[in-house]
Amino acid sequence: MKSTQLMALPLALAVMLSGCGGQATSADMASTATEVQAEAQREAADNLTETETTDASAEETAVKSAFSLTREDLAIDETISDDANESHAIIVDGATESYHNIEVTKTGDADGDEADFYGTNAAVYATNGATLDLADVIVTSGGTHANAVFSYGEGTTLNISHSIIETTGNCSGGIMVTGGGTINATDLAVHTTGNSSAAIRSDRGGGTQNVTGGTYQTDGTGSPVIYSTADVYVTDATLTSTSSQGVVVEGKNSVTLTDVDLTASNTSKNSDKSSWYQAVMIYQSMSGDAAEGEASFTMDGGSLTNLNGDIFFVNNTVATINLTNADIVNDDSEGVFLRAAAAGWGNEGSNGGHVTINASNQNINGDLVVDGVSELNLYLSDGSTMTGAVNANNAGKVYVELKGGSTWKLTGDSYITSLTCDAGAIDLNGYTLYVDGVAYEAGSASTGSAIEFTLPTGGGMGGAPDGMGGPGGEPPAKPGE
Repeated sequence: MKSTQLMALPLALAVMLSGCGGQATSADMASTATEVQAEAQREAADNLTETETTDASAEETAVKSAFSLTREDLAIDETISDDANESHAIIVDGATESYHNIEVTKTGDADGDEADFYGTNAAVYATNGATLDLADVIVTSGGTHANAVFSYGEGTTLNISHSIIETTGNCSGGIMVTGGGTINATDLAVHTTGNSSAAIRSDRGGGTQNVTGGTYQTDGTGSPVIYSTADVYVTDATLTSTSSQGVVVEGKNSVTLTDVDLTASNTSKNSDKSSWYQAVMIYQSMSGDAAEGEASFTMDGGSLTNLNGDIFFVNNTVATINLTNADIVNDDSEGVFLRAAAAGWGNEGSNGGHVTINASNQNINGDLVVDGVSELNLYLSDGSTMTGAVNANNAGKVYVELKGGSTWKLTGDSYITSLTCDAGAIDLNGYTLYVDGVAYEAGSASTGSAIEFTLPTGGGMGGAPDGMGGPGGEPPAKPGE
């Protein structure tokens, strides 16, 4: 850009001089030429700086929206391998250590409980209050119950950044916590292909996982991108499941997604306990792997694209779903937005889903189904919109509250227990809304009360005792792990 502007300088100078009132001297011409050239150089520099800044901003945006990390991006200085059963390539026990620019490979198998509860056979393993820092590493695992990167126990912290993780065996997660461990992961490329192999995985005793940036993909049956019996926080990442749910939350645990792009294609099952497919499942298996209590799923910004079945399924637990300005799309025209219903977990007759949805500045498209042993409190605020039928089967208890300019457009007759709304908040669209058995009058305001939930308790029809699958890496009774 600088050279182009300087080439135009003689023409600009000629035009400028020809417009003068008298004849210019050679000194005048030289002085004027110097001034014009200086001005052109200043403009060129300004334009070049602006262009460089724009290019840099565009490049930064591209990196955030299409993160990729390949082996060619990492300088590997050393390879650490382990092919024994029930062992580790790297173990840090109660110490502080760091590894950079290495490749870790792991084969060899282990049984379910020891590997999945306590980390036996993990490729990289930190325990007993250790602090382990990993950067620019590649971890590949090919064994059964051979999780890639594992943090076990209270006070144990594993930090990993700018790294690649690949697992191919069944029951082999990408990054995993149990027993109260912590993992902080930044800009990872994680890919698992085995069954029951969540990319972001946890089990008995839970812990905390903080994930920032990166790509996480799962291809196996029973392998959601996130299986949470922990507190999982993910920001600015891309999550993709090609066979299982995108996210599963079990028991008194949580998943929080902030500016995350999640695509789920749940097309296979590893359990006959449910006949539905979904992008996000929240439940309690009663296997003992997750404490009983209220589960939560939070999504702030970002996108959720579901390719098969329902968006949300809640079963045998109390759950809160918080949604704020997230782009949620169901590409399956036969799927619903929410299904709160009994399935094969818990005690028959009391194993439904008890759900609170808090939607702020949120668009909801699709029906909300609540069966006879399930309940729903739906709060729409800050200009949220809902298009769909609620409890069209007239089975469960439902409370709907519309505030802050929020609206609801019906696409079918709906049956709710109680309603709070301003006048004009509901577009019946030719259908009937029944509130406690009485048809709602179009354009009227209403004041109602929320449903009080009772937490399902007891064992009943739980999953496999280990919660993670039988011998030889067979798919487990749980839907996700």
